[in-house]
Formats: sequence, C-alpha cells, structure tokens
Amino acid sequence: MKIIYHAAAIFLLMGIVVSKSWADGIPVDKVYHPNILANERKLEWRLVSRQNDDGNLLAQRIAYGQAISDNLIIEGYIVGERDELGDFGLQAYELEARWMLSEQGELWADWGALLEIEKQHTKNTFELTTGLLFEKEYTHTSLTINALLVYEWGNSIKNEMETEVRLKYRYRYTPAFQPAIEIYTGEDFVGIGPAFMGLHRYQGQKQLNWEMAFIAGLNGDAKDHTLRFAIEYEF
Repeated sequence: MKIIYHAAAIFLLMGIVVSKSWADGIPVDKVYHPNILANERKLEWRLVSRQNDDGNLLAQRIAYGQAISDNLIIEGYIVGERDELGDFGLQAYELEARWMLSEQGELWADWGALLEIEKQHTKNTFELTTGLLFEKEYTHTSLTINALLVYEWGNSIKNEMETEVRLKYRYRYTPAFQPAIEIYTGEDFVGIGPAFMGLHRYQGQKQLNWEMAFIAGLNGDAKDHTLRFAIEYEF
C-alpha cells in the first residue's frame, strides 16, 4: 500500500505540473471522488452547456453503474450532443471503471483510479482516459483533485495524448447543501467558478445526490462560460 501511495503522489504532482492540453469539446465535467460504497448501484444524468465565441455546445449523459467488488465500480454511459445544425442526437458510448486504492481514512488522504474508454457513435474514433483521484478532508472542508491523461485516436482525428486536471474545494455546511469552488486547467483553457451540491438520504443505502456549477473561462475569449448539472440516485 505504501508503494501505491508514493506512486500516486508522484503521478498526481506530475499531472498538475505538466497539464498543458485539453480534450476536444467541453472541458468542464464531473470531479470524481475516490471512495466507493460496497454493493453500490447508481443511475446518473449529467447536463453540460458551454457558451463561447464559437457558439453553444450542449451535451447530456445517462448512465448506470454497479460495484462489482468492495473497491471497484463499473459504469456505462450513453452520450448525446447537439451538432452544428442544432440537432440533438446520440454522440458516443462510454465504459468507465473506478477503483478505490485506499480505504477511507486509512492514509493521510483518500486515493482512487479511473479508467474510461469512449467510442463515437458513427465514427471509428476513440478516447481513452486514465488517471488518479485524490481527496483530503480538513475539518468541515474537502479538497478533491483529478489528474487525468487522455489519449485520442481514430480515422478522422490526429492521434494525440492530452492531460486534464480538475479541482474542487468544498465546504460541508450540511449534507443537503455544500458550496464549493471548482477549477479546471488545460491548453487554451483555464476555468474557475462556484459550485453547489448536496444529498438526501433515504432508507438504508439509498440516496439522491445533486451538483451544479457555473465555470467562467479565463482563457481570453470575450465569452466562455459553462453550466454543468448532475443528478445521481444511489441504491
């Protein structure tokens, strides 16, 4: 476990330092937490809308996920996007695996790993994302960082390796309402803005989580802002 911890720390720091490019499309997305609940199952819906000098890009995701062990969850996504003509349709499929590398509270911070493969619906274009998830709690606040590497390849795009870093600093005011600041960095894009999230617990392990964030791009465009919203039901 110490080897995993030190390797993860080095990888995360490298990811933050060398982050200098970003995947195509919408750079703002979910900030993943490393922890997984035993026997976790979930339904998820995400909406992201980015408005910049090139117009408005809208994407939605619907997903189902299930833990297959105490430290591994698999999630499948259907992705829809609005094209240049304003038509909304199926864009891609995604399969995602998330590992919990350390038990919650076992180390000075909680660690996890992410692996995701995406295929475009009508093209032989693929995207592989992998990286580390970090979370540290300070009394009533939490710092969460995702350091990700993205490799794109296919017939219609240039093969390239990119990086992503996502950061969330959250104040756990109450379970139902937790304000936060989110930061996203990459080539030609730096974004920061407020976020709000919360959860409502039902009987047993059932709970409803929600997130909303408004991220302003600081990369020099006259207008570049992104609204993201997500609802997740765990059962």
